[in-house]
Amino acid sequence: MEFCTVDKADHIMTVTLNRPERLNALHPPANAELGEVFDDYAADADMWVAIITGAGRGFSAGNDLRYQAEGGERVATPRGFGGLTSRFDLAKPVIAAVNGVSMGGGFEIALACDIIIASENAVFALPEPKVGLAALAGGLQRLPRQIGSKRALGMILTGRHVSAREGYELGFVNTVVPADDLMDETRKWAGWILECAPLSIRASKDVVQRSLDMASLQESMEVGYDSVRTLSRSEDFVEGPRAFAEKRPPNWKGR
Repeated sequence: MEFCTVDKADHIMTVTLNRPERLNALHPPANAELGEVFDDYAADADMWVAIITGAGRGFSAGNDLRYQAEGGERVATPRGFGGLTSRFDLAKPVIAAVNGVSMGGGFEIALACDIIIASENAVFALPEPKVGLAALAGGLQRLPRQIGSKRALGMILTGRHVSAREGYELGFVNTVVPADDLMDETRKWAGWILECAPLSIRASKDVVQRSLDMASLQESMEVGYDSVRTLSRSEDFVEGPRAFAEKRPPNWKGR
């Protein structure tokens, strides 16, 4: 990896954006590399939870405008910013550990994750209008869905900076912790997820995401979900109740 580091251990894949000299601003080659990283996560049966964070003082300052202004090479990035913003088929959970600046595309990466853990010094914004752009990597769509249109437009139309604490109050941050505790807290959340059956987690995420696209509550509850069918045919579907009856921790297989 040239623009990130990847660590795999105990069913957790930790991805660290690694362009600290540019506050982890990402250019097309980095986005393409991250697309491959998360393709690998999706395909690796031993990886059940992913964490994404940033090296140095920032999570990600967003699009590398300097690279763009210098006429840098354009590379196709079909999976979107950070390999995540245009990825709509990832059933496995992803946690953003936001350790500092999370601006523009960096914020859009965090919004594309399932859980956001923020350090006290994290700052969020969609400042694209200030440079004649727009948050077109999902920010304009995801933020209103997550916190409501009025609150979202209060950020989008001003480009203002929002602290981690305000992000928690607005509802897009799950919890805020001291900077030194960020990764421990994030791994704790990952551990809570790992206590659950992997296929149960994937089915749950799939149903939530797909049902949000349906106008009818009844339809969302009556439609069939392939992920739920996979869960109901799995070994873990039997193991969970058996472990409960035997008063022991379940031995999840992820199949």
